[in-house]
Amino acid sequence: MEEVPGVDRVWVGDITYLPAREGWLYLAVVLDLKSRAVVGWQAQNSLEASLATDALARAVWSRRPAAGLLFHSDRGVQYSCAEYRALLQQHGIVCSMSRKGNCWDNAVAESFFATLEKELVQGADWQTHEQARRDLFEFIEIWYNRQRRHSSLGYRTPAEFEAELALAPRAA
Repeated sequence: MEEVPGVDRVWVGDITYLPAREGWLYLAVVLDLKSRAVVGWQAQNSLEASLATDALARAVWSRRPAAGLLFHSDRGVQYSCAEYRALLQQHGIVCSMSRKGNCWDNAVAESFFATLEKELVQGADWQTHEQARRDLFEFIEIWYNRQRRHSSLGYRTPAEFEAELALAPRAA
């Protein structure tokens, strides 16, 4: 974790899809690379650019990062479209994209999706997208960010880890 100097310095984003009886529900997430917190997310029934732009807009609104934040994603059309790049530029966010075929660059997002699959999606039988969205809210905002302990954070939650980081300069 030492390679990233603090929270809201490097974010990573990716998209996955979730099964519901209504059809696929697509989920875009933005994670902080230092704390592993999901800082923005959006779920909708299409893969339009708004899926990714809305997730990023939520992250920016809730975190208010300083200019120069690095945002890393794959080369998907949602991340390379004009709307997304304009949103990055508007907030002074630096764009970083994986090389073609290099899945390791997005490992933190892929790890989050593996956790989501194992801890929420497996065994779920969502009738509607709305049911899935409610469960996603509870999983991300309540469980994952505030209660689930992460081995990469010394078995602290993202919220605990960030709180400790915020107090560290005052204690010194």
